[in-house]
Amino acid sequence: MDAKELNDKTPDQLRDELVSLKKEAFNLRFQQATGQLENTARMRSVRRDVARVKTVLNQKAAEAAKAKA
Repeated sequence: MDAKELNDKTPDQLRDELVSLKKEAFNLRFQQATGQLENTARMRSVRRDVARVKTVLNQKAAEAAKAKA
């Protein structure tokens, strides 16, 4: 997932994406704790995707606040 894809989405779609990524991160942590995690690199990519989504959400909120003022 790259930031260009995220910029095209609405804030509601981004929030839904954030929820699904956080659920996936939880499941990956659970798998790691039980020793079932096979792809450890996926944890890092999910964390980074969460950060990307949060960044784009904050950018959109800042643009909306700037447009109001």
